[in-house]
Amino acid sequence: MKLNELTSSGNAKAFRKGRGVGSGNGKTSGRGHKGQNSRSGGGVRPGFEGGQMPLYRRLPKRGFNNKRFAHSYIEINIQDLEDFPDGTVVDAELLGNTGLLTLPKVYEGIKVLGTGDLTKKLTVKATLFSASAKEKIEKAGGTALEV
Repeated sequence: MKLNELTSSGNAKAFRKGRGVGSGNGKTSGRGHKGQNSRSGGGVRPGFEGGQMPLYRRLPKRGFNNKRFAHSYIEINIQDLEDFPDGTVVDAELLGNTGLLTLPKVYEGIKVLGTGDLTKKLTVKATLFSASAKEKIEKAGGTALEV
């Protein structure tokens, strides 16, 4: 092994610049004298170009973006439903109690997707089902109810 072959293990601590006596960064703490960046809370916001019209305002904004009107659903895969016993009615309340649903933002309902396999007969209540998910639930002997 040679010095140029050594690699970092990724858990090295970041070096903290000293401020006190003996650090070589006393008095102004490496900020220089006066000016905006020497002050606490000083500096400019991201994208600020010294008063010049910033790039994000110089570029044309064109086209339509559907993000504001798009529907957002919580997505659950078929493989997640495999944990429930035969004959269970799977709905939003049950999924919330088992920890499969987390609600970080506002959603319009639950969409069941077809990733994985299902071997148990379940009654699944959700807002939407993908075609493959509906097919797999019905193939296993269960029912997919759109609520």
